[in-house]
Amino acid sequence: MRVGRSGSRSRIPAHGAKTMATDELAYLDATSQAELVRRQEVKPTELVEAAIERVERLNGELNAVITPMFELAREAAADRDNDKPFNGIPFLLKDLVAEYAGVRLSEGSAYLADFIPEQDSELVIRLKKSGLVIIGKSNTCEFGLLPVTEPSFFGPTRNPWDMELTAGGSSGGSAAAVAAGLVPMAHGNDGGGSIRIPASCCGVFGLKPSRGRNPLGPLFGDTLSGLVAEHALTRSVRDSAALLDATSGPDLGDPYWTPPPSRPFLQEVSTAPGCLRIGYTTKAPGGAKVSPECIEAVTDAAKLCEELGHTIEVADAALNPDIPIDALDVLWCGAAAWVAEHWTRRTGRPPSSENVEPLTWTLIGKGRQYSAGDYMLAVEDLQRFAREVARRFDPYDVCLRPTLAEPPIPLGSFECTPEEPLRGWIRAGDFAPFSCIENITGQPAMSVPLYWSDEGLPIGSQFSAKYGDEATLFRLAGRLEEARPWIHRRPPMAAKTVS
Repeated sequence: MRVGRSGSRSRIPAHGAKTMATDELAYLDATSQAELVRRQEVKPTELVEAAIERVERLNGELNAVITPMFELAREAAADRDNDKPFNGIPFLLKDLVAEYAGVRLSEGSAYLADFIPEQDSELVIRLKKSGLVIIGKSNTCEFGLLPVTEPSFFGPTRNPWDMELTAGGSSGGSAAAVAAGLVPMAHGNDGGGSIRIPASCCGVFGLKPSRGRNPLGPLFGDTLSGLVAEHALTRSVRDSAALLDATSGPDLGDPYWTPPPSRPFLQEVSTAPGCLRIGYTTKAPGGAKVSPECIEAVTDAAKLCEELGHTIEVADAALNPDIPIDALDVLWCGAAAWVAEHWTRRTGRPPSSENVEPLTWTLIGKGRQYSAGDYMLAVEDLQRFAREVARRFDPYDVCLRPTLAEPPIPLGSFECTPEEPLRGWIRAGDFAPFSCIENITGQPAMSVPLYWSDEGLPIGSQFSAKYGDEATLFRLAGRLEEARPWIHRRPPMAAKTVS
């Protein structure tokens, strides 16, 4: 297994009791960095400068950050409140859905190259209130439509474990940035696996919370009839839990919300989960082929859970429901048509085949062919499916599946050309057949980096729990992280020095 080593020894400015090398500081999780600030051993400005230095050193090759916000970040870091949980911690905002007033939101598209929002999304307001300093926007595929991050407008984000491979998507810029130590955690959103997929590809922790846990307002009550959830990719489990504590809860006027937790999620990470009944499968819905490495990763995760005292059961039949693909297709194509209408209304100009990618333009066309009745029938079918899954899931506390059917694959594998505009769309079903289930049902799910292949590539395992039960996932993840820690792992490119 390949584990990179820190290369650069450039130092942040001396302050307080000790000073740290930039790379040494970079691989602390956000909780540890915040503790240094609380003890006045590091200033927020020093954390931000260290992150900026690392972006400037590594991003030219990685292409994870597409909109630097360095001067805004420096201003924000200079005015800090030490009572905030993430005071001065550098953070990236995915360039999709969540809006930051005065900073370009392109959603990975040349069509929106010059769009500047006028208000912060509620999630961004809460991120700022937690003390996080947003230093830039991370790369994403156009409108989040593919499980990779290779937009024509910005170019591909590369996987820090192997620069010829995908970082996954659509939150691939955020996942690659966390894996390479640019920031300890970064924003992501997930409408079909877009947090969990890049978490698996890049060897970081990625949790999709329950539907309604984090707000989508003020512009949206939900997105894609509840498929999309907001959260983050993190280096540690505790960072994910603490961040969810800071951002979760209903916004005024939300159409629905998740039952509140009985106590902070951060407390769950250090709480024993008890003996969980865990059902698992290595088989994919629809019969997609699963690679031997991904099967081995989940088998190994199941063995680890058993060693930790949990009851493990093979549950192939229960965990392989027939996903209503036709209904999902109506929803996604309808969403593409909605994207076109949403942005036409906001910008005053419609997209065209000249300024959006072939896949996007084709899906917009397909979506416009469906009626409102078609859309409502699709929602009905997907909601019926969610109830079926809930009944199948009921005997188990947690279910375990592969996150992906393949290890990270070469860049360009999902290319959609004018001649074959749906090529990557079709390929996505073979690469990521598992993750959309929890988007349909609204259940929480997480990809945990417990396994590295013989080639040194991370392969995540996906755990899901009942709706609203992130607590069980955090308890289990805390024990898995303790038993099989991953925070010490360094991808080879993370050691790159300034040339």
